[in-house]
Amino acid sequence: MSEINDSLSLANPSPVQLNGSQKIALAITGIGLLLIFIAWFGGSAIQTTMFLWPSLALIFSGGLWYAFASYKGIPEGIKNNHVFFNSLSNRGALGWIAGIILTGFYVCLYWYPHLLGLSADGLTNTGLVQMFDPLSQLLKGKPASQWFVYGTLYTVAILIMGVKFILKYRHNMYQVVRTISVMFFQTAFAFLIPELLEGLNSEQAYFAKDMKNMWPLNYYFFEDWHLNNMLAGGNLGWFMLVLGILMILVISPTLTYFYGKRWYCSWVCGCGGLAETAGDPWRQLSDKSLKAWKLERWIIYSVLVLILFVTAFVLYTYFTGNANIGPLNSYDVRKWYGFFIGAAFSGVIGVGFYPILGSRVWCRFGCPMAAILGLQQKFFSRFRITTNGSQCISCGNCSTYCEMGIDVRHYAQKGQDIVRASCVGCGICAAVCPRGVLKLENGPQDSRKVIEISDGGIKVNT
Repeated sequence: MSEINDSLSLANPSPVQLNGSQKIALAITGIGLLLIFIAWFGGSAIQTTMFLWPSLALIFSGGLWYAFASYKGIPEGIKNNHVFFNSLSNRGALGWIAGIILTGFYVCLYWYPHLLGLSADGLTNTGLVQMFDPLSQLLKGKPASQWFVYGTLYTVAILIMGVKFILKYRHNMYQVVRTISVMFFQTAFAFLIPELLEGLNSEQAYFAKDMKNMWPLNYYFFEDWHLNNMLAGGNLGWFMLVLGILMILVISPTLTYFYGKRWYCSWVCGCGGLAETAGDPWRQLSDKSLKAWKLERWIIYSVLVLILFVTAFVLYTYFTGNANIGPLNSYDVRKWYGFFIGAAFSGVIGVGFYPILGSRVWCRFGCPMAAILGLQQKFFSRFRITTNGSQCISCGNCSTYCEMGIDVRHYAQKGQDIVRASCVGCGICAAVCPRGVLKLENGPQDSRKVIEISDGGIKVNT
């Protein structure tokens, strides 16, 4: 279980070291990542297509090996050890370096894809994009784009880090099942199925084929080009249009009523999936202050109002043909929303700032989908987190590891149910509680047992 420490030092005992198996696993993963960087910076000087399969094989095998080596022989239970002493997970030098690299990658992805090797003619890619051409040709019969590269790496990250997350929280079946769900939906519904459908319908104009990515997260769903492409897309196009509308008006509200926003934000959504798996080492960095909570509500509901206005303006233009309302132009408005919210906020800041601001920056402060589901959850849902205040020892684990910045301990100490619009129902607060104080529930309020403690003893009301 542990090794004897022969050091006589009292002030600075030996730090935790990686074991031999972990070192080998990291070396294998590092070689796989090195091939990606060589492809990225090699440009047209080298043929990078031969790097793809060795790189993915090395990253998968090394990443999974490291995950199993990290938790092999360690008993089940809470394992957020040394998280505040690690340079990567506590805004140290490694954390800042990781944040800069992630941010820089997203900047290239959105605005400078030619730096990744994307060809202007769409045929002869170079560098990193060329590296993924074989997989793109296999799935949809087309050369890769920067978005295909991104989708592949995104899925790989969720799969590898999802396994690590499962091993870490294997004592909690809810976490195991929830993580398998986000891994499945990312791999199948967000990556493989859309790419295969794109290949099978290559003669048609593009429209989004991710069946779970609904408006307003998919902010361009009602834009004229997208509506026209779906209407002209045959049976598949009409299916995606009808499904998208049903998701907004029927499916999502119904599921949110019964299960809260967690059905989407913690079980299905790709943004949440990446935050829960790859972003897990940084969940404790979320700001728990009252100031941050006030800022959160102002920003996220402002984004919601903005996308409602943009969508209404877009539909007005679509049905009337008039692109102007006073000095505002419909195409300019949607372009700026896509730039500031769709790209800069959700991508560059939302993921690039994981090591600095925590793993749910976008979900907490910017996602209009989370805002809508949060309002439904707070006022119309059966979901809540119940607390047993008499068992709370005020350790603070629940608040520390809440990635949405909720001071869970405050509610637990008072024995209050947690019904917050921002709560994504990830259940980590319950998973890290050493006393079983917290419980995720979906039933009606009047069916919950309420424990009253008085001088006369303990009384249970049902």
